[in-house]
Amino acid sequence: MRLPQRGEKGFTLIELLIVVAILGVLAAVVIPNVGRFIGRGEDEAADTELTNVQSAVVAMMVDNGLSTLPDPVDGSTYNATDNMSLFPDRSTIASGNKLNDTDGDAFQNGSDKDGYILYQHDIDADGTLNNLVNYVATEMTKGTYTVDEMGTVTQVTTGYE
Repeated sequence: MRLPQRGEKGFTLIELLIVVAILGVLAAVVIPNVGRFIGRGEDEAADTELTNVQSAVVAMMVDNGLSTLPDPVDGSTYNATDNMSLFPDRSTIASGNKLNDTDGDAFQNGSDKDGYILYQHDIDADGTLNNLVNYVATEMTKGTYTVDEMGTVTQVTTGYE
């Protein structure tokens, strides 16, 4: 490599224009592809969350020996929610309407939570709330969900709108 002579400094205009042109072509190719991947990732995350909530409802129904989810006592409809400690929204189901826990023991009406829920569900009838079960990992979800009496979950919003 030779040392620059007096009066020779830096890059020529042609060299700089070629570098800028190459960077422009790379940006034109990369930026649209990155935008596609971001949108697809959000769709996949929403689909995965729906699948997780559906699996949690099925597990909760199996654990409690339910073939269908009971109707609310007052005949109200089930509201969409993102709070899994309220989902399925069965807050109007009286404690006495639950049958038995997984051990076959009757639930304790004094300490039992109302309804069947996915987060902090009272699985044992020992009179304490120490044996709570989480069918989902977190209490709050990104999307909002409803469920029908057969346990089929519907995603109302994805949370990425």
